[in-house]
Amino acid sequence: MSGLDPIASQSSPGPACAKAPRDHGHALSILHQIRHALGILIETGEETRIDLNAMPFGPGDLERLTDVLGRGEVQASVEALGPTLIQETAIPGVWLVDYRGTEDQRLTLHIEIALTPEILRPRPEDLAESIATLDSRMPRRDLEPGDSPPTS
Repeated sequence: MSGLDPIASQSSPGPACAKAPRDHGHALSILHQIRHALGILIETGEETRIDLNAMPFGPGDLERLTDVLGRGEVQASVEALGPTLIQETAIPGVWLVDYRGTEDQRLTLHIEIALTPEILRPRPEDLAESIATLDSRMPRRDLEPGDSPPTS
């Protein structure tokens, strides 16, 4: 099971509910939130983050939500204070971002409605240093390939 797969139920279903998890309707309200947020993103560029841990999911709601959103082509992982797994959904601009702790336990699960998830963007202070970092890695123009820099 990947880190972005829906949470498996801890209890085994009885014979009456063995076919599919019951839909408690919370997935539909979140899908409406996503639809509204997509409209805002398109019109204004404003991004939205929905914390799924704060939602009152019933059994089957997360599975229903992820089934409707589907999977896109892009996956990424970030290693910072534990792994963060990013999955593009089949809906452009809608991302599942799964923050995990060092023991691989889920800390929080977000849906981001954005061109690119925030965690994948460089921080402004890092970006400000990018030219200096690149300059320090580039060979000097006055050196031929293979030459050593002069010693002081």
